[in-house]
Amino acid sequence: MSLGEVAARAFSACCRHRFAKPVVFVLALLPFVYLLWAAVADQLGANPAEALVRATGDWTLRMLCVVLAVTPLRVLTGNAALARFRRMLGLFVYFYALLHLLSYSGFDMAFDLADIARDIVKRPFILVGFVAFVMLTSLAFTSFNRAIKVLGGRNWQRLHRAVYGVAGLAILHFFWMRAGKNDFAEVFVYAGVLTALLGWRLSRFLNQKS
Repeated sequence: MSLGEVAARAFSACCRHRFAKPVVFVLALLPFVYLLWAAVADQLGANPAEALVRATGDWTLRMLCVVLAVTPLRVLTGNAALARFRRMLGLFVYFYALLHLLSYSGFDMAFDLADIARDIVKRPFILVGFVAFVMLTSLAFTSFNRAIKVLGGRNWQRLHRAVYGVAGLAILHFFWMRAGKNDFAEVFVYAGVLTALLGWRLSRFLNQKS
């Protein structure tokens, strides 16, 4: 048995272990714990509000990349146990997106709904981000087994393909936000990762159809 096969079997065993999901849960929660500590300890820099808005947005994108990577990793490694983490990680995408929205609504807009509504209409990148959040909300609230039974498996799958649209809107939101500062380095990194992951899914879909 090669070293690679040994490593693959060990990884598969770890994924199936009963403590695997709690460990993944804690790891996914660590960014929030750090941000909470940094806010309480006044470690967010000169502009804590901007730091929180930016950090929660970054972690939303990172978690989205992780979620979209689950299926390719499962297929390429033959490790079916990876699928058991997908729902939980998907909910963490929504969790960080919600924190991002609350940070913007609270720190930038003081929870003034009228001002928020005007800002959504006036600023394209806010509008795109809000649409992506609404789509994520529909996915989060239908991510449970009861929703699958109510919608039916095929309809549920069609609805959850909206994650591809969410990924595209998230990148567009990030691009327009950074356009004002002419800083696109991170945008291209996330866009490259998400394009590769979505491209793999599209290629697999087309191969299955042919």
